[in-house]
Amino acid sequence: MDRRQFFSRAANLWLAMGGPALGLRSVFGDNSADARDPEPMGGHREATDVITLFLCGDVMTGRGVDQVLPHPGDPRLFEPYVRTASTYVRLAEAKNGPIQSPVEASYVWGDALTELHRVNPDARIVNLETSVTTSGTHWRGKGIHYRMHPDNVSCLTVAGVDCCVLANNHVLDWGRAGLRETLDTLRATGIATAGAGADLEEATAPAVMEVGTGRRVLVFAFGVENSGIPKAWAATASQPGVSFVSHPDRDVIRDVAERVRAIKRAGDVVVASIHWGGNWGYAVSRVEREFAHGLIDEAGIDVIHGHSSHHPRGIEVYRGRPILYGCGDFLNDYEGISGYEEFRGDLVLMYFLSSDPADGRLACLNMVPLQIRRFRLNRASPDDTDWLLQMLSREGEPFGTRVESGPEGTLVLQWE
Repeated sequence: MDRRQFFSRAANLWLAMGGPALGLRSVFGDNSADARDPEPMGGHREATDVITLFLCGDVMTGRGVDQVLPHPGDPRLFEPYVRTASTYVRLAEAKNGPIQSPVEASYVWGDALTELHRVNPDARIVNLETSVTTSGTHWRGKGIHYRMHPDNVSCLTVAGVDCCVLANNHVLDWGRAGLRETLDTLRATGIATAGAGADLEEATAPAVMEVGTGRRVLVFAFGVENSGIPKAWAATASQPGVSFVSHPDRDVIRDVAERVRAIKRAGDVVVASIHWGGNWGYAVSRVEREFAHGLIDEAGIDVIHGHSSHHPRGIEVYRGRPILYGCGDFLNDYEGISGYEEFRGDLVLMYFLSSDPADGRLACLNMVPLQIRRFRLNRASPDDTDWLLQMLSREGEPFGTRVESGPEGTLVLQWE
């Protein structure tokens, strides 16, 4: 992927975020503080270079979404109440209007493609919460099974996805054969993977993305049992599976630290992508917070990319490193399903996060609010954008963060 030079990127980000008039953290300002000390709210950092990431939560392009894409797979399901994936298409259409299928591969990204083109981040990282396979053998005893036909992988490449995190509770929905085909399909397109593999060594290895001369983004990924990942999915020395964590504790931190030390070098930005917790609720547990802090303090992690919740959760900046406790869903076929409306699961966020590779500290975090309608991402209305602003500020208050309005309906993180 072609990478732009820093000055063009920095200027675009700075202007897109409103320039100096906003009084926000930007890619310009003092860079003399110690790497592990927080800065005052509203301060500026001067970075001679930044690495900009696009992060989002769960990308579920299987089931109903797969059925409207150019190459729909077998629609049969083995759910307790739904037997065909086309049911989810009908539910969405009943709520928000017809979907003229087959749609183009770019359709589901909608207005997000404009934002990706505008910001042009160095790396685009998503949690792919579906198997990409034609396997017909579902994982028995599991109630929900997501599957996208491999010929629809263009819906990922059209958005320039660089890395798919696979350590989640749906990547083996169609068995180990389905996982193998998922890995083969993604890698054939040049998309890196993290968090699952043919064996334990491959599942725990980081995705490595070159983002310029001497600059890399490393993504370590693992899934925690409390997100619904069966223990049987854990990769072993002789068995495919996911990078599985039964309980996030100090032993896991030490293991991650050892793996990071073995590969991290100066100028790298290291991401820990974690599938953890339940689908609904804003509460951040003491265990989650201590685990995230430990990964930053002891393992050299620069960005915590959390997911599993169906809606965004609060954001913390700890010692200059961002902790996204839950990025929320990003693409799915849920819009016709009722329940938990108070969490506004139809509203999603694009996270554009810039870190200084000199010390790993956060330079700025800009978010773009979107809404899922008819399986497509659309810019959120002003009222919905304000709802997200208020929610993120409320949930960030215990962590010393808040969100302010940016230009053109964007949201910008402030932190202490």
